[in-house]
Amino acid sequence: MKQALHLKLSQHLTLTPQLQQSIRLLQLSTLELEQEIEQMLSDNPLLEREDEPNSYAGAEQPVTESLPDAFGPQGGDAPPDWAERESAPGPSAPRESDDDNPTERQPATATTLRAHLVEQLAVMRLSPRDHALASTLAEALDEDGYLRQPLDEIHQILGEEIEIGELQVALALLQSCDPAGVGARDLGECMHLQLRTLPQTPARELADRIARGHLDVLAARDFTALKRACKCDDAELKAARDLLLSLDPRPGAPFGDRDVRYVTPDVILRKIRNVWRVHVNPAAVPRLKINRMYADILSRERGRGAHAGEGGLLSQLQEARWLLKNVQQRFETIERVAQAIVERQRHFFDHGEVAMRPLVLREIADELGLHESTISRVTTNKYLLTPRGIFELKYFFGSHVATDTGGACSSTAIRALIKQLVTSEDLKRPLSDSKIADILGQQGIVVARRTIAKYRDVLKIPPANLRKSL
Repeated sequence: MKQALHLKLSQHLTLTPQLQQSIRLLQLSTLELEQEIEQMLSDNPLLEREDEPNSYAGAEQPVTESLPDAFGPQGGDAPPDWAERESAPGPSAPRESDDDNPTERQPATATTLRAHLVEQLAVMRLSPRDHALASTLAEALDEDGYLRQPLDEIHQILGEEIEIGELQVALALLQSCDPAGVGARDLGECMHLQLRTLPQTPARELADRIARGHLDVLAARDFTALKRACKCDDAELKAARDLLLSLDPRPGAPFGDRDVRYVTPDVILRKIRNVWRVHVNPAAVPRLKINRMYADILSRERGRGAHAGEGGLLSQLQEARWLLKNVQQRFETIERVAQAIVERQRHFFDHGEVAMRPLVLREIADELGLHESTISRVTTNKYLLTPRGIFELKYFFGSHVATDTGGACSSTAIRALIKQLVTSEDLKRPLSDSKIADILGQQGIVVARRTIAKYRDVLKIPPANLRKSL
């Protein structure tokens, strides 16, 4: 086989370390960015926060390589009051002070349900055996306060030394504790335990009968069968039903471990002279700078002709500069994308969800000259604070449904319309999915019945038969 040499020209993209870092920072959330920066601060002595005291006083001029203050609201305007205290329909919470870092705040340690019950058992005049058995049953409760494990099974685990009657007494003691309903073995018993703490009334007696034997009929809203089984009229049934609805089906839930998460919005939206303007949230921008002491040492060494080897101060200085530039570029890109989204969805901020228009990533990408993948990174886990609450930037993108005029309607707007129709419907004759589709069709929005059902499920709205009331 004859050997030969051939020349071939080709183009390929090489991701430099700086570009790789820029892409990585762009897709990080605010919390993840803070963690990344903390790691960089730990690894790179050339990098430090602007608010950290600098003990080195040898340099006459400060290093100017730092994140500028231009990320604050333009024109010197201070953030609006609601920018600091607005809470959102989602994973967000109001800030208490400028010194608080919401990403580092931890929820306060709360008393667990089991500890709460053991404290009550400790003040009862119980024998050591009864106290031990009741405490054992308290340990067997689930997070909602129910005893899901049968007493017979618990009896077998404890052994023959314990009689089943003793467990029943211990359960009764546990069920007498606060909160009412704790220790129940099913929903009916949970409601019964709560009802017995209420004053004796005809509505309570009827509600107790329903809780003990007719909850499935009530859940199916078969009011005719329920009135026939309980021998009551509409008024009596309504009073009992209202009483049952006022009870707590999960008495142990308030004592459960709550994973509270806080969101620091990346950008803030304000209306200035009837124009919606987006500004980067200063609280979300890390204030970083080059360490003056190490920078001066490096400058003097380079002035003497010394050379910093690979992995030395020169390399770390370059990495610090890259980070400052990439962090700045990250927030500039987020601001540009958010402003483009706001311009497309300005009617949403003026009128609410019903005015949401269809939007896809390509529209924003084409307008800003960016790739769709970049827009996807920018809009994921990035949040916009608005007078209507905090929203993830991805929230403003969605599919569309055609209208009979040749236009398109956003799926978010359709869900808002469905919610409005259901909210204002006659509860005695709730709207079916087909009827909702017909009403939207009269407004020029062509939606299939199955699409209405899908959107209704997303909104957690039950079907018409389960929305029917007396």
